[in-house]
Amino acid sequence: MGIIEDFGFDPVFMDFMKKLAIAFLIGIMVGIEREHRTTEHEIFAGVRTYSITCITGMLTAFVSEATGVGFVYVVALFFGAICSIITYAKIFLFKRIGVTSPISLFFIFVMGVLVGYNYGLFAITSSIVVAFLLVQKKPLHQFAGNLTKEEIYNAIQFLAVAFILYPVMPDKEFFGVINFRSAILIVILVSLISFLSYILLRKFGTKRGINYSGFVGGFVESESTTVALAGFSKRAEEMVDPVLTGILLCNISMLIRNLVLALIVDPTGQTTLYMLPPQAVIILVSIIIALKHNKKFCPIDGGELKIESPFSLGQAFKFGVAFTLILVIGSFAYKIAGTAGIYATALGAFVSSSGVIVSVTLLAVSENISYATAANTAVLASLISTVNKILLSKISGSSSLFSLARNNFGIIAVIGALALLLWNVI
Repeated sequence: MGIIEDFGFDPVFMDFMKKLAIAFLIGIMVGIEREHRTTEHEIFAGVRTYSITCITGMLTAFVSEATGVGFVYVVALFFGAICSIITYAKIFLFKRIGVTSPISLFFIFVMGVLVGYNYGLFAITSSIVVAFLLVQKKPLHQFAGNLTKEEIYNAIQFLAVAFILYPVMPDKEFFGVINFRSAILIVILVSLISFLSYILLRKFGTKRGINYSGFVGGFVESESTTVALAGFSKRAEEMVDPVLTGILLCNISMLIRNLVLALIVDPTGQTTLYMLPPQAVIILVSIIIALKHNKKFCPIDGGELKIESPFSLGQAFKFGVAFTLILVIGSFAYKIAGTAGIYATALGAFVSSSGVIVSVTLLAVSENISYATAANTAVLASLISTVNKILLSKISGSSSLFSLARNNFGIIAVIGALALLLWNVI
């Protein structure tokens, strides 16, 4: 304010101009999207109406500081009545179903009020989210259309239970190891990452190729994806190489996901930084081997991948139990056998590598083990999960696939183990 006063500007006026500019830009941002809808059908409000509405909301809040909050209520009722009239006209006179326009108009008025009350950042953030939702109309409808009733039910059930449990769980550690509130939040975040990848698979299936399905499926659940892809190799001998490439890409995405999980659980990034050099070597070798097969790349439509939605209580419960058990066992193993006991928990990657990564990273964050030990265990878990692809190829795939998987994933595992060893020696 000192600089403004030095130049002779009234601070109150400058504050007003700042709010006016923010309200104007918010109205423009949402109004442009609504105006764009004129290419599809006639609209009730465009750029000018949305901008004026947002500015009116800002002025209402500005004036209410002198007249009292009752003025806001009166103007809000006025705009509510206008939006109701628009809704009535749209449905009964113009015979068009939908209330997005009147609701978004009232929303813009509320955003203007927020700006007037010095909550400009909240208004801007909310408006960006709403503008995104408006722009993504068709993709969002397609997204909803690709979900089955069972998947929607599972997602609602999962979120309901998660957000009921989260606030009632005590925010403290039990046995000096696990904080159940943090554990629930981690399960939600991990499930969300997997669910977004799962939706991509549900939307595109394998019509974009086994390679695409393998890479995206690895973010969902690499073991299930490997089993599903390996089964395709039994259909025809010429599918063996594309299937192997798909499994390699599935493993690459699993390796990337493990780095992301470590960063989510440990936002300081220390565990991820310790993991990065050897994990990067494993990823790089995997990419090189996958590129060796680039002449075999082909968009084979292998059919539907049978992978369960990660947004279900069953899947969430399995992951939660897995990482909780590994966390508790790892803590006691460390007390009994030291670092070797922690390293032994990496064997849990035969069931869930993500469970191991989350568990050991939590132990590091709670200062039960060092970040270096957690990172080494996480990389070991990634290597074990990589070796597991050989076993899964043997169980679910053809003999030719097993032979190729054994050679290629064996090379990846050996080079990854050497990289981990060298990283610790250096």
